[in-house]
Amino acid sequence: MEVKIGVQHSPRELVVETDESAEGVEKLVSDAVQADGVLALTDSKGRKVIVPAGKIAYIEIGGGVSGAVGFRS
Repeated sequence: MEVKIGVQHSPRELVVETDESAEGVEKLVSDAVQADGVLALTDSKGRKVIVPAGKIAYIEIGGGVSGAVGFRS
C-alpha cells in the first residue's frame, strides 16, 4: 500500500510503501491526530517513518504501482 504524507512547510511529500491495509493506515492516522501525538508507519523494508501529527497537511492512501518498469502514459 502506498501512502503519501504531505507535511506543512515542506515542498516535498513523504512516500511510504507499507504492508498495512488502507483501514489500518487510516486508523493509525486518526489515532495520532486525536492524541496530538506522532504518526509512525513501518515501510515494507522494515524502516520506520515518524511524523508529528500536528504537522500533517494531508494523507493520500492508494494502491501504488507495484513492479512498474519503463514509461507509463
